[in-house]
Amino acid sequence: MQVTLQVPMWIWYAFVIAVGGSVGSFLNVVIHRLPRDQSLMRPPSTCPSCGKRIRPYDNIPLISWLLLRGKCRFCSAAISPRYFIIEMLTAAVFVGLFAIYFHTELRTGINLDGGGLYVYAVSVILLAGLIAASAIDLELWLIPLSICYAIVAVGLAGSTIAPYVMDLAHIRDFGLLPVATANQAAMAAGATVGMALSLLLLRLGVIKQSYADQSDEMIFDQEDDDTDHRLESLKEIVFLLPIVLLAAGAYYLTRQDAPLHEWWVDFSQRPALAGFFGSVWGYFIGCAIVWGTRIFGTLAFGKEAMGLGDVHLMGAAGTIIGWQFVLVAFFIAPFFGLAWAMVQMFFKKTRQIPYGPFLSLGILVVMILHNIIIQRIYLIMYHY
Repeated sequence: MQVTLQVPMWIWYAFVIAVGGSVGSFLNVVIHRLPRDQSLMRPPSTCPSCGKRIRPYDNIPLISWLLLRGKCRFCSAAISPRYFIIEMLTAAVFVGLFAIYFHTELRTGINLDGGGLYVYAVSVILLAGLIAASAIDLELWLIPLSICYAIVAVGLAGSTIAPYVMDLAHIRDFGLLPVATANQAAMAAGATVGMALSLLLLRLGVIKQSYADQSDEMIFDQEDDDTDHRLESLKEIVFLLPIVLLAAGAYYLTRQDAPLHEWWVDFSQRPALAGFFGSVWGYFIGCAIVWGTRIFGTLAFGKEAMGLGDVHLMGAAGTIIGWQFVLVAFFIAPFFGLAWAMVQMFFKKTRQIPYGPFLSLGILVVMILHNIIIQRIYLIMYHY
């Protein structure tokens, strides 16, 4: 898709690289401070060795680390290459997605002067969150839920506002952001009420929280040999029952031959609500595919199959890429896990890594192969 705004391409690329590097610099703060319950704003960036405040000209993304040769200006202590890697990775992801959206034929229905920048901004926020979550998961085997919640907020707001930026039919036809059908909106609404009920029953102590010894703010991907994991899975099934039952009940009350059908179609298919419910439905499907795998795997093998952090991560991604794409991403992720296992076997290493990075890579792949996936979905719908 050719860029139609009369701005030289190199200016766009330079701007996007600068923004990506700056976002990467902020992600470094998130990666270091968030899992340690430290403020993201205060104190200003300092050297962890000597405690000296880092000067603004020593905090320029990418450039400063190279000029300082990876050392503190004051004490010459080594600065972890992770800072440079995260900044470079974020800049590369930002500029790569920009090129895919606006300068290749991999995405159609999107351009810079037709709401494309809006879709692009929502997409890179998701990718930035995935980079931060994956880096933390790799280091500490945990995913901060605050990152997932931030992505969910962006996804819900982004899909709700999108119809005011571009035509809803255009969004739906090209799969730019989630848009719900009336049936999906009904199930999303029912599931939301069910989740609120489950959370209330959990707070009142009527149902029990699984793995209650874990922090409320972090979901750790760890296993305790003294824990009855099957019992913990049963607690999670009880928690999920109101969500599933109320989603099914909402579908039944608004199905085609139900008295509420016409009213619900008129209500739920208003542009902003269709976008909002599409994002909510993407959230529940993203959570469901991972949570279902977690529960069945735990019941089958007697130990925690996947972390709850992975559940929240895929739910968050679903609010932005939609329910179809989050399903595809989930089934792509194991191929990255298999490739990693083969590398480990080849080099005779045994280091395991958490599953969050594999899920993030699966999400990135479906964002790149968006058009191909849509074509396959339409092919299946119309031929089977």
